Amino acid sequence: MPDQLPSGLEYVRTTDVFDHDHHPAGLRRAHRVADGVWARLLVQSGELAFVFEDEPERPISVAAEGAVVIPPGRLHHVEISGPVTFVLEFYRETDRSS
Repeated sequence: MPDQLPSGLEYVRTTDVFDHDHHPAGLRRAHRVADGVWARLLVQSGELAFVFEDEPERPISVAAEGAVVIPPGRLHHVEISGPVTFVLEFYRETDRSS
């Protein structure tokens, strides 16, 4: 799984640091990033499993200093089973018509 974003995206924001006890509950259920928005999950310490819903048999283990890129519209969730800290960065596609 590529951990690099495609070129031509504009940085929007980074979430607060989440951990195994303090994170939005929705991250553990199937959800998606909005159309035109990309995300990158960066694990700072520990490890978690990242699962794309269309490939549930292939969870991605993301350890400290690792990342996973999340394209727009693709359903996914995280599985947290131990101590971990992580953030999400959000980027948007730039308007190429201007």
